[in-house]
Amino acid sequence: MTKPIKRVLLVLALFLVIEYLVLPQIGGLRNSLSLLDRVNVGFVALGAVLELLALISYAKLTQAVLPPDSRLGLWSVFRIDLSTLAVSHVLPGGAAAGTGLGYRLLVSAGVRGPDAGFALATQGIGSAVVLNVLLWLGLVVSIPLRGFDPLYGTAAIVGVIVIGGFSTAVLLLMRGEERAADLLCRIATRLPLLDGPTVRDIVHRLAARLRDLAADRGLVARAIFWATANWVLDAASLWVFVWAFGFRVGVDGLIVAYGLAYVLAAIPITPGGLGVVEAVLTSSLVGFGAPRAVAILGVISYRLLNFWLPIPLGGL
Repeated sequence: MTKPIKRVLLVLALFLVIEYLVLPQIGGLRNSLSLLDRVNVGFVALGAVLELLALISYAKLTQAVLPPDSRLGLWSVFRIDLSTLAVSHVLPGGAAAGTGLGYRLLVSAGVRGPDAGFALATQGIGSAVVLNVLLWLGLVVSIPLRGFDPLYGTAAIVGVIVIGGFSTAVLLLMRGEERAADLLCRIATRLPLLDGPTVRDIVHRLAARLRDLAADRGLVARAIFWATANWVLDAASLWVFVWAFGFRVGVDGLIVAYGLAYVLAAIPITPGGLGVVEAVLTSSLVGFGAPRAVAILGVISYRLLNFWLPIPLGGL
């Protein structure tokens, strides 16, 4: 086993120990054990079902943005997405590596390269835009009722960067296709392993797919629906896991805590936002009234399915 792989596994093992042995100690070991005795097993099962439905919704989003002549079956897309999640959860900045693996798997399944690249980009960026919109809606409701937190500003800045970058890329391809193709072609001719005419052809293909997407309102509606379903079902899973330990979070508090955690997790510090998501979720839920022990146990139970389980399943 190579040293980088050993190092990654060691770091993951360290986070696993911290998350499941150290964090409950912070909430109070005796209190945490008493909560485990009273946990609602039915809610835990419901949380697991909601998490599975969130993963299926993400696969439906991938399926929706593939062109009709390259559309794969749901089971194939589900396995590809699970594999990309596994990779993104074990490597720092793993979203890039996961996207690369997803691209290779889609192409090997018969999807054309430009179509696979466009689908993955649309899936990732579109999903991020929907998450930011949900967070801002939550903030609009929550701030008048509960006040402002400096963390909201940080998340808003990240959201502006994501949506601004997405909007800029769309405008460049829709209104300046030839200029973008010429610029990237000139850059490609100066770089090794890249071919200028091939890059130009890819830019034109991407622009054509973007025009098709914009013209097909039904496709846009389906993509937005499945992206929203993915986030809402995942957030609902968190809500149920916290409720299983005895505290019911308000819907506005849930959306704000969840949105803050995952918007900040987009900053590629740790694999899949490991540590960032747990810290922001726990502190935010406590701020919205949850007892600390309940927040900790609810979050780490949720993350067991949301973050850790896709690693072995994706590997398989």
